[in-house]
Amino acid sequence: MTMLKAVDIMTQDVATIRSSATVAEAVRLLKARDWKALVVDRRHEQDAYGMITESDIVYKVIAYGKDPSKVRVYEVMTKPCIVINPDLGLEYVARLFADHKLHRAPVIQNQLLGIISLADIIANSKFLEQPHTILLEQQLQDEIKKARAVCAQKGIHSEECAAAWDVIEELQAEIAHQRADKVLKTAFDEYCDEYPEAKGIYDNRQIIWPDAR
Repeated sequence: MTMLKAVDIMTQDVATIRSSATVAEAVRLLKARDWKALVVDRRHEQDAYGMITESDIVYKVIAYGKDPSKVRVYEVMTKPCIVINPDLGLEYVARLFADHKLHRAPVIQNQLLGIISLADIIANSKFLEQPHTILLEQQLQDEIKKARAVCAQKGIHSEECAAAWDVIEELQAEIAHQRADKVLKTAFDEYCDEYPEAKGIYDNRQIIWPDAR
């Protein structure tokens, strides 16, 4: 069986934004297409690509009460970001994601071709013998243990703690999607039952984005 390549599993629906654009403009673009991230365009050919995600906006702008129309993309983006070669095999893409703790990465060869997320990798892991949901459940339990350890070590209100629960939220959403089910109570909700002070981490999750006009 031929291993799938990055080009086979990527999402072609991807957008770029200028690094000089405001975060409010980035929010408008994200909302318009229901994207989770935007690729930040290069200023010139030798320049590197960057990336700005929903998490960057929540953790670095909203959480600090900053005005998105006054913060520029270059202030909160990740640059250079790790890019994926379109010919890279799925297993190696997954390994890159694991090594660098990535949620998503752009696929680039001379130009931007698409974007790959954790969900794309999982959805295309059909060569694995066990059903997806069993594998995902195992991964979920591992991530929950990891998140609890990170939050105990770094503090409940640390960025690392919030990011760890972010991964779990994506996994639970994927499991629910595959089962055509709804997540009634997330692992994070259960954690909050034990540690009520953790609720503050995601006060901004159900966020009504500030008016970007």
